Amino acid sequence: MTDLAETIRPFRLDIPEAELDDLHARLDRTRWPDELPGVGWSYGVPRDYLRELVRYWRHTYDWRAAEARLNEWPQFTTTIDGANIHFAHIRSPEPDATPLIMTHGWPGSIVEFTQVAGPLTDPRAHGGDPSQAFHLVLPSIPGFTLSGPTRETGWEYHRVAAAFAELMERLGYQRYGAQGGDWGAAISRELGRLHPDRLIGVHLNLIPGAQAAEEPDPAHLATLTPAERDRTLASWERHREWLRDRQGYADIQTTRPQTLAYALTDSPVGQLAWIAEKFKEWTDSRDRPEDAVDRDQLLTNVMLYWLTGTAGSSGRIYYERAHAPATGPEPSTVPTAFADFPRDNFIPLRHIAERTNNIVRWTEHDRGGHFAAMEQPELLVTDIRAFFRDLA
Repeated sequence: MTDLAETIRPFRLDIPEAELDDLHARLDRTRWPDELPGVGWSYGVPRDYLRELVRYWRHTYDWRAAEARLNEWPQFTTTIDGANIHFAHIRSPEPDATPLIMTHGWPGSIVEFTQVAGPLTDPRAHGGDPSQAFHLVLPSIPGFTLSGPTRETGWEYHRVAAAFAELMERLGYQRYGAQGGDWGAAISRELGRLHPDRLIGVHLNLIPGAQAAEEPDPAHLATLTPAERDRTLASWERHREWLRDRQGYADIQTTRPQTLAYALTDSPVGQLAWIAEKFKEWTDSRDRPEDAVDRDQLLTNVMLYWLTGTAGSSGRIYYERAHAPATGPEPSTVPTAFADFPRDNFIPLRHIAERTNNIVRWTEHDRGGHFAAMEQPELLVTDIRAFFRDLA
């Protein structure tokens, strides 16, 4: 057996000051494009908003403070399937805590879990029941931020799930739960499908492939309850809006991630705009991303992409998935929970999700969006605790 001390290496963020100086110089030299008057967010990120956010990033945001907060988490790297995988491993003070791997998506990172890590690992210190504690493993997806860039093709979510199963085995966890949204949902679900003997349960805040992806058939609608019919029609309309107005970023990353990488790796404002737009469009926000997420957390998330130069390698997961052999959702037998936050990109339908998932809990929340751990940390923590408590 390989010595774990050789395969799991301690990691600590320590960005050289020269890299921060380079960032500041680039921000000072930003070349701004023109803009049509009065179009708001309809053509992309408004210039006045982005100028103000860049001023804050350059003159007020404190990377060293963010770096110190991230370094409060024990972090490590290990090599699995040829990829360097970074992860935080936060053990609960409760010895009988449930192991839980939580996986982010694009354009996220482990920064998403800043507000939920404490309540999940140490509920006693946050007014919760100590019997509902978790040992957290927070990996960075290969190719993303501190796990990037990857050095070979083929890193789509099936391969990531296999690597994360190996990670949990290296950490000594034979039975554990999984949680995720966005790509993290696909990875978490695949973990359960691949290893139903190891997964206690899978908690998702996105169900892959469960929306109405084509116009509902009237005969099918007639078989549904009025509430199901209304939700199906709303799901189809949300999907149509996505295809019409929001699909472009994915089409680029699915087809030409390398070309995009030159712009985002050279321009910090370009990288910021590419990510901030999604934090506006995909959240329960009104006029700007900060209506839904903390500004400093948003910038720390952007910093991890910028400092690691992983705009291109993170985008490649779209290309790899699109160019891998076509597969539909393969059935999973693991107990699965879904937390529905209404302003996410799609409206999932339970009767579709139940075709390929063992749904045992389905909770519809009244607020929140795609980045649930950042937008509504208390709701997400409560949902996760309730799901795994009921499985005990």
